[in-house]
Parts: sequence; C-alpha cells; structure tokens
Amino acid sequence: MNASASTADLTINEIREAWPVLSAEERFEAFSLLDRESAQEFFMPLLARAKASLISQMTETDRTLWMRLLPLDDAADVIQVSHPKKRETLLSLLDDQSRQEVRALLLYKEDVAGGLMNPRFARVRPHLTVDEAIRYLRLQISDKQENIYYVYVLDESQKLLGVVSFRDIFKAPPHKLISDIMQDDVITVTENQDQEVVSRIFSQHKFLALPVVDRDRKMRGIITADDIMHVMQQEVTEDIHKLGGMEALKRPYMQIGFWHMLRKRAGWLVVLFFGEMLTASAMAYFEEEIARAVVLALFVPLIISSGGNSGSQATTLIIRAMALGEVKLRDWLRIAGREMGIGLGLGCILSVIGFFRIVAWQMFFHLYGEHYLLVALAVSLSLAGVVMWGTLAGSMLPLILRRLGFDPASASAPFVATLVDVSGIMIYFSASALILRGTLL
Repeated sequence: MNASASTADLTINEIREAWPVLSAEERFEAFSLLDRESAQEFFMPLLARAKASLISQMTETDRTLWMRLLPLDDAADVIQVSHPKKRETLLSLLDDQSRQEVRALLLYKEDVAGGLMNPRFARVRPHLTVDEAIRYLRLQISDKQENIYYVYVLDESQKLLGVVSFRDIFKAPPHKLISDIMQDDVITVTENQDQEVVSRIFSQHKFLALPVVDRDRKMRGIITADDIMHVMQQEVTEDIHKLGGMEALKRPYMQIGFWHMLRKRAGWLVVLFFGEMLTASAMAYFEEEIARAVVLALFVPLIISSGGNSGSQATTLIIRAMALGEVKLRDWLRIAGREMGIGLGLGCILSVIGFFRIVAWQMFFHLYGEHYLLVALAVSLSLAGVVMWGTLAGSMLPLILRRLGFDPASASAPFVATLVDVSGIMIYFSASALILRGTLL
C-alpha cells in the first residue's frame, strides 16, 4: 500500500482495517491525517507497542501531549515496551506527580496486577455523609481517572474497607453516612497476582473494575475491564501459538521479520524433530517383526495418528478448562479416571471401524493374506489401547507442567502427538507380537 497516495482519503474505520498491513511510517502518516478528536478516539484503544511506535515518530511537543493524555497504567505500558534508552526521555515528558506514580508502576512485572493497575481512583472516608462525599469526589476526580465505576472507602492508613457504586451514592439520602451504604465484602486482587488469574476473576464476576491491594490490604490502584480486555486477547493469542507448537509472538504477524519468525518457529520444531527420532528408534526395535509381517507397517500411520489426535483433543480441553478455572491441580485423579473412560470409549469406536475396514478390504481386494482376521484383531486392540493412552497422556501433561511451574499451554498438540507416536509404536507392535505369534510372527 502506498501511504502517500492513499491515506489522505481514509476514514478512521478504514485506517483500523488497513492497520495490520501498514509499515510504521505508513501508520504514522495515516494517523497524522486525523483530526484531534478522531486521533484520540483511534489512539487510546491501541496496544502499547503501537502507541509507542507512533509516539516515537512525533515531535517533542506532540509526544508530551499524547503521553500526558494517557492514563497512568497505559503510560507505564508504553514506556515498558519502548527501547530502554528511550524510557527516561518518555518519563521526562510527564508532570512530576505522574512521573513518580509511573516509576512505581514500572517496578512491577508487566504480567501481574500491579503492572496493569491505574494508581488513581475515586476514594472517600467512611465517616463522610453522602452529600460531603459527592462534593469531595467532584474535586478529586481528574482526567487521569477515566472509566470511574466505583468509589472505594479507605481508612487513614489507606486500607480498603469497602466499595460503593456511584449509583448507590446518588440514590442515598444526603445525610446518610458512606459507612452505612458501602459493601464491605469486596473481592480484590493482590499486586503480584498473575494477569491470567485477574482476567479469570473478571470473567467469573463480570466486574467493571477490581481493586488492587498489597499484603496489608492497603489499596494500590484499580484494574478496569478495558485494561483486562487487552490481557485476555494477549493470553488467548499466546495459548494458540503454543498449542501450535511455537513460541508466542508479541507483535502482529505482518510486522515480524523473516529471521525473527524463523527463530520463533524453529525452536519447537527442532525439539519435536528429536522427539520423532525416538519414533524411528522404536520402529527399528521392531525391525524383525516388520520384516516378517510387512502388512503391519501399513497400519502404523493409522494407529499413531489416532492416538495423537485423541491426545491433542484432551490437551486442548484441559488447557481451556484450566484457563477458565474449571479444573484445579487437585482434580487430577478425577480427570484421569474420566479421560481413561472417554479414551476407552473413543478407542472402541475406532477399533470397530478399523476391524470392519480391514475385513471389507480383504473381501474386495485380498490385501492382507489368510490371517487377516488376526491382523484386524491386532489393529483393533492397538487402536483401543493407543487412543486411551493418548487421551490420558494428553489430559495429564498440562497438569504436570502446571505442577512443575511451566505454562500448561506449552503442552502443544504437536508435542503430545510426538509423545504418543513413540508410545503408540510400542503398544501396537507389542500387541501384534502377542496376537500373531505362531502365524505371521
């Protein structure tokens, strides 16, 4: 796309649509053509990296304007993703109070609640009347406190006592005390809680905002639903990439360079390649059986792919259930029993199909020799065993990774398939050796 020729006629919606395929320079040129109101509407929902890219191309005056326009948590995110040499320059664009607050936010990891929160929020004391609280809030609320949904009730040491919605404040009689209308049973998150846990709490309770507290229950800030939407999108994207057997990408696909993309994808492929070497070793171990009964080799892809597919299904289901908080580590035994039963049922279904497939092909094409019924039995029993094992392994692997402190999404479908390939070969040829002994073997 030639930005100089085409961006002049773009609307804000058309810029959004073209945004993923534009270069950094084209993006800035398109953004520069928007009027102030449209530019603000377009700029505020952007991800931190996109904001940082635009700000880096602005004049110093414009950089100051846009940095000071951002809520403090967004400003911290922009500084966090910028080049380390540019961070102090960006910090210097903020006013003294904002700079101090953003520095405090930058001390947190970017994937914990403290790194997501805005340290400015509406607060009142419990002894104020409703009328006094309303007057106080008018003076207190600033431009940096966008999306204010709740008023938090704090004591003199900044400990969280309760919460009250604006609706409840305006509905209450003017002489009523805040302590009489507040809710003291407040769901909170701690400042070092993982962002995935925070997003799960938002999903479960449908909150518009959550208070962030420290270990002493002193309130540090709030996380809004708008903040967590970006996190949920990022978490889902990372999980999908990992399930596909690659490292998570931090930027849009079209903006990632060739060598960076190659490095991100090569790592897991090399690991999986070495894993598949074990499959070749397993095949070599049964070389003598294959030489005696070549017909067995015909069904190797059928057996191991069925096990890999069932394992990938189970892995995907358990990872999603863990992300939603539907299952915990303590549920492993129930999950194992449930998946073994389901795996056996799935294996029996495929076994019946496989058995009749071999019989039908023998009747019409005479492919499998005089002992075709024994071959069909060996394949059928192997299918049942491999599918059950694949389902069990696929369901347990994410739980094992979580127990060891790794991301369960690392139990990618290709990884599970590779694991089941090796064990599937062992199960198949071991079963065939028992059933076909004295005939083909």
